Amino acid sequence: MRKDLSLYIHIPFCMQKCVYCDFLSFSDATFAEKIRYVDALCQEMRLYAPFSDRYLVRTIYIGGGTPSILDEALIERIMTGIRNVFKIDEFAEISIEANPGTLKYTNLLSYLSYGINRISLGLQSADPALLSVLGRIHDYDEFIDGYAMARRAGFKNINIDLMSGIPGQDIHTYVDTLTRVMDLAPEHISAYSLQVEEGTPLAANKELLARIPDEETDRRMYAMTKKVLSAGGYERYEFSNYAKPGYECRHNIVYWSGKEYIGFGIGAASFFKGERYTNIRNLMRYIEYIESAQMDLAQINDKVSIYEKVSREIRDSVTTMYIDSRMEEFMFLGLRMTKGVSRKDFRNRFGKDMYEVYGEVINYYTDQGYMESFGDTVRLTDKGIDVSNVILADFLLK
Repeated sequence: MRKDLSLYIHIPFCMQKCVYCDFLSFSDATFAEKIRYVDALCQEMRLYAPFSDRYLVRTIYIGGGTPSILDEALIERIMTGIRNVFKIDEFAEISIEANPGTLKYTNLLSYLSYGINRISLGLQSADPALLSVLGRIHDYDEFIDGYAMARRAGFKNINIDLMSGIPGQDIHTYVDTLTRVMDLAPEHISAYSLQVEEGTPLAANKELLARIPDEETDRRMYAMTKKVLSAGGYERYEFSNYAKPGYECRHNIVYWSGKEYIGFGIGAASFFKGERYTNIRNLMRYIEYIESAQMDLAQINDKVSIYEKVSREIRDSVTTMYIDSRMEEFMFLGLRMTKGVSRKDFRNRFGKDMYEVYGEVINYYTDQGYMESFGDTVRLTDKGIDVSNVILADFLLK
């Protein structure tokens, strides 16, 4: 029987870097570089041909950057490259990220014809002044047009990304955004709090930093997210993610539940065959190495050796996941989901009862009202989610 597998495809290109963005992306790549990069992606996929017949791909996520700035023919090439190597489940969730300022109706139709059935639109805010502060390339009207085009094209699973804690934002403008988006009735809403990352233009802008809402206001925004969206029929299934019943993002749940996935492209992370690894972050080094390898795996007998050789060259870091690390991840990733973690799943994976390893920590936070245990499940309470960073750190084994 084939094992489940998920794939992430990193497209590191965008039209303009937002002031808060520390993702691995570039706004100055040429069309020729984009073609070379997509070809390299497809070659990297072929490295996994020796193992692909053991797996069934359940989810695919094309992220970035801004994948929707690629010519639709390059997206088709990526999807064809995946199908040439992997078997994709008939009911797979296949997502693509898109910036509202880059969408075309013809592209959306093409995405659907390639098998892409879920689209994630990065709105962030409905307030034009706040969009300008963030350096977004679109306005709210362009977002509305893009959303309407996606619906008209036939997308029945749409996510919208929102952000709280933006410089100059208050509770009223945030709730206005929540309400407008909820009225559109997307299937999924992701609502994240702005994080100031070192090395970004935002981190160097003292004026903008001074206008970031204080911690109490940000906390109120977080609470209002659940209140408003719950009233609209959205269930919070992870700290920052809400969905209508049956539309939880299956790809992200793979990350939080510790299942296997492979990331393709620069900076892409993987958890495969018991190892966590990340690809190199240098665009041209990645492209040139794969080009110079001149791999034609269809004509090479020792495909596993080729996989091992080339993989070593394009990986930035490799960590073998021993049992302690896997137990840690099971807890601090799984507890991000509001349903919590299962004692049965823990025992099946690690051969130990969860309380044998973590009983002291769980009992302490349960007594304090930050966690709760019932039946097979252990999870954080709403009170615990508010201080989750502190709690989750205590699940790291000494």
